[in-house]
Amino acid sequence: MTASRVDSVEDLTDLYREYGDDRLPPGQRETDGFPVLSKSGTPSWDPETFELDVWGAVEEPLAFSLEEFRALPAVTQRQDFHCVTGWSKFDCEFTGVAFADLAERADVRDDAEHVMFHALDGYATDLPLDECAKPGVQLAYGYDGDDLPADHGGPVRVVTPHKYAYKGAKWISGVEFLTEKELGYWEKRGYSDTANPWNEERYS
Repeated sequence: MTASRVDSVEDLTDLYREYGDDRLPPGQRETDGFPVLSKSGTPSWDPETFELDVWGAVEEPLAFSLEEFRALPAVTQRQDFHCVTGWSKFDCEFTGVAFADLAERADVRDDAEHVMFHALDGYATDLPLDECAKPGVQLAYGYDGDDLPADHGGPVRVVTPHKYAYKGAKWISGVEFLTEKELGYWEKRGYSDTANPWNEERYS
């Protein structure tokens, strides 16, 4: 299965200007590699049975097979990736479904305020709904013109270029719209719930 092609790449590498003066957030070092980090290793999954569900405070709950999800209109965006452990990778090209498009399809209710992303390995993380609507937040299945590698979150991961990457959960299986905040896996263990790299919001 090859990542869907789109006609153009949207460059979002200047979005840092909303948050700080420098593209590289304080306390970060730029790397050419793409280190692999997760809470418990890469989970197994079957492309024939994989399903991505959308539920909670929505008018239209959704369920997609992998093939159905990859058939949705796609975006490819060049963006930067910041890990809370101190490294940043510039100019990553992710292809996937824009979060705003998914929310529109689900017809999110007016009382929805947060989003919990659920992963195949039991991981979960919460973001305010308005933060999910920021440019670059997408459910990605492609990376640099190919399928997103399994160790980097394939078949589908969330990318959040304006947050530390633990807010961009790997191996997404569910998107739950919430009417109030819930803490995710790392947030319950002392990590920042806001996770702004330019303010070095690493821990609560």
